[in-house]
Amino acid sequence: MRDLIEKLTPRYTLGNATYQRADLTFVDVTRDELRALLLELRDKEGFTHLVLLTAVDWIEEGKFQLTYMINNREADQTLGLRLYIDRNDAEGDTIHDIWPTAATYQRELREMFGIAFPGSPRVDEEFILEGWTDMPPYRRDFDTLAYSQQTYVEREGRETHDPRATMKHKMYPEG
Repeated sequence: MRDLIEKLTPRYTLGNATYQRADLTFVDVTRDELRALLLELRDKEGFTHLVLLTAVDWIEEGKFQLTYMINNREADQTLGLRLYIDRNDAEGDTIHDIWPTAATYQRELREMFGIAFPGSPRVDEEFILEGWTDMPPYRRDFDTLAYSQQTYVEREGRETHDPRATMKHKMYPEG
C-alpha cells in the first residue's frame, strides 16, 4: 500500500498516512481533490467497492471526520480516505454517482450527525429516525440522559445498579 500512496502523492495533497496492517491504510485527503482521487482509485487502481462511509465527531476541534473506506478485492487491500469538514457548516460532497450505495450512507450521516450532502438522492427524507425533531443524536453534544428524562416517564420499580459492583457480585458471589 505504501507504493500506491507514493504513486499518488505527486498528483494529490495527501496528508498523514496510517499503515494499520499490510491490507489496511488510512490517509488524509483534501475536499477539493476527493472526487478526482476516488475516481482514479476506482478506475485505475482497482478500488471498485465502497465498503463504508462514516463520520467521527471531533467536537473539541470543531470538525467532523468523514472516512471513505474503499476496497480493492483483487489485491485484498482496503484504503480509508479521511476528510475533515467544519462541524458548524457540516457539508460533504455527494459521491452517489461514483458508488450508488453512498446515497444510503449519506442519508444516515445527514440524519444522525446533521451532515448535509446536497444533490444526494432522498438525503432530506426521514430515514431511520421517523418524526425526530431534536438535534442529531450522534453528535457528541447530544445529551442522551437529558433526552431520555424529558421524553420517557420514569417507571416505578426500576433500579439502577453500579455495573462494577454488579459484575463483582455475579463473578464472586461470596467475596
